[in-house]
Amino acid sequence: MTPRVGFVGLGNMGGRMTRCLVDAGIDVLGFDARADVIAAVGAAPAPSAAHVARESDIVLLSLPDSRVVESVVYGEGELLAALRPATVVVDLSTSAPASTRRIAADAAERGATWIDAGISGGAAAAERGALTLMVGGDPAALDSVRPVLDHLATKIVHCGDIGAGHTVKLLNNFLNAVTLSATSEVMVAAKKAGLDLDNVLDVINASSGESFASRNRFPHIIHGDYLEGGLTNTLMLKDVTLYLDLVAELGVTSLNSPGPVASFGLARALGYADQISNRVVDAIGDVSGGVRLHDANTEERA
Repeated sequence: MTPRVGFVGLGNMGGRMTRCLVDAGIDVLGFDARADVIAAVGAAPAPSAAHVARESDIVLLSLPDSRVVESVVYGEGELLAALRPATVVVDLSTSAPASTRRIAADAAERGATWIDAGISGGAAAAERGALTLMVGGDPAALDSVRPVLDHLATKIVHCGDIGAGHTVKLLNNFLNAVTLSATSEVMVAAKKAGLDLDNVLDVINASSGESFASRNRFPHIIHGDYLEGGLTNTLMLKDVTLYLDLVAELGVTSLNSPGPVASFGLARALGYADQISNRVVDAIGDVSGGVRLHDANTEERA
């Protein structure tokens, strides 16, 4: 029998993932606090997260952070109380591993299985079903939901026990924050030095300074395309904060966190809080003499 699939959290990433499932011919029962987005991504509307849990064999979650996940699981959403035995819940949120482990233990008491699946690739990959998933939890549970997850991701890696997926996600996101903020600073400096930015990127991407930011983001940003739709500055700072909580718990000193904390904190303070994190380059430009990497005509077209 075909498993019934439910999705809770149909925002920037969850909505795109739901659309991939629907386009693949999978009927999805969806719930989001904003009811208007449910039909927009092709899901059948559910009145609550608890209803999704009661009516689904596989429940996918895509929520902003552990605080929201816990409110849906334990609070007003009452998802935990509605879980049926043998249900598999896949948490695609960016969550604190300790919270994930606690929720998984509580789900197990109801006979359900909770696995964590950190995601990477951004909105563009979510739209194409080309994400990378970092999964923690029971390998057999992962195998049971893999036919669904295969519509969302081109790479699925089992990272270990419950919480391992969210741990790897935080490690990856911290590196993302470091390279994005550092490359932003470098490109503002290159602009102020009067250099050709395409040439600068060509050199960086053939040299030791190459990163995902330099290769995939800045070739667009320098021409006024900020690749809208991805992680906001607020969410990027939240991910860095979760990373700092994690390494503090592990007893690891973080010597490299001040840069991204300052950069994305600056972006929030200057009015870019809810804009894509790629706009951190504009915040750095603002305090460096009003620098933009692209000219005004390009900005108007963008």
